[in-house]
Amino acid sequence: MRLDDFDPNDVDVEDQRGKGGGFGGFGGFSGQGFQLGGGSLGIGTIALLMVGAWALGINPLSVLGLVSGGGQSAYAPAPQRGPVETGRDAASSCTVDAFSKESCNALSSLNKTWRTLFAARNHSFEKPRLVFYSQRGSSGCGAAQSAMGPFYCPADQGIYLDTDFYREMEQKLGAGGQFARDYVIAHEYGHHVQQLLGTSTKVSRLQRTDPDQANPLSVRLELQADCYAGVWAAQNKDRMEAGDMESGLNAAHQIGDDVLLKAAGKAPVEAAFTHGSSEQRMRWLRKGLETGDPGQCDTFKAATL
Repeated sequence: MRLDDFDPNDVDVEDQRGKGGGFGGFGGFSGQGFQLGGGSLGIGTIALLMVGAWALGINPLSVLGLVSGGGQSAYAPAPQRGPVETGRDAASSCTVDAFSKESCNALSSLNKTWRTLFAARNHSFEKPRLVFYSQRGSSGCGAAQSAMGPFYCPADQGIYLDTDFYREMEQKLGAGGQFARDYVIAHEYGHHVQQLLGTSTKVSRLQRTDPDQANPLSVRLELQADCYAGVWAAQNKDRMEAGDMESGLNAAHQIGDDVLLKAAGKAPVEAAFTHGSSEQRMRWLRKGLETGDPGQCDTFKAATL
């Protein structure tokens, strides 16, 4: 995808690399900050959690259930956040390496696209913050760890990213290519859109009142974020190149709950899915890509997913 270089004055960035951060262990997975509607683990998180959980003899879907369900916060208060970087400081953080610049380019494009879409619908818009960290960091939702993959924290409207995840995504998940990486940022940005529109808050409330629907609601939230990612790409289709769509759809396929469970040597359990099957993730990403209309991404009204 041929994106313009980022506008350093239109991206909010925080760089925690080399500064250390809080370490919360698995506690960071179960608190209010990381339940859906309170926070959202990234598209690669489910894969890495499953690998670690099976190694420890834990059902990974039960770990993911902690992420998706309600409950009280289990993490300690996060350290004070660093300042937002814009202008020259943002430019410095965004050019640490090629992946950093690529991520900032995508963020800048996402800001411009969603600002326009929100204005057309008379919705107020606020930019998210992109937070780079390495191995460990801290967020308004608790500790950030590279094993968690990219994630969105609504408490501080931050998209958290350890860019080493992109290498893991290509080498371990078989999901390489620039557009696959753009899809990661766009998906997490989709959760920011849900937060701004109040969708996440409504879902979180429903999950608390009806725990049996926690996982199905989680799936619908994740699939909507996939669709929103496709909407962004469709709004910038003049920047897309040959193979981009295939790269994105392949990434969506590789991080489907069913494919990840099969890769772990386990039978897929649909009732326990939290992110959706490969077919569902591909279909909703494609829907956004083909329509470019966020109004077509209402997974909550869809009779079937």
